[in-house]
Amino acid sequence: MEAKTVPETGEVKADRDGVPVWTVGVAVRPEGRRTALIEVAVSGEPTGVMVGQVVSLEGLEAFWWEMNGRAGLSYRADSVVPAPPPARAARQSADSRAVAGGSE
Repeated sequence: MEAKTVPETGEVKADRDGVPVWTVGVAVRPEGRRTALIEVAVSGEPTGVMVGQVVSLEGLEAFWWEMNGRAGLSYRADSVVPAPPPARAARQSADSRAVAGGSE
């Protein structure tokens, strides 16, 4: 994560409300496809997010841009937050295991 800057001046970019814009590198891996790294702009420094952590991108938008003969795809999100841990399968009780295994 790093503050997004204006290349010519080194000034930190701000959104319409004057909040500094941060760039977060995110590895994305669609099922069955190769991993891609995208940079997502977000207003305000994300908190509680660490390198290598699974995150949720809330309000993610992608948009196409063209400028001075160049073009590309950019990403913006309302927020980048730690993803909740995956749900664990409920453990069966000893009684239910016995029933599931069948008894004679």
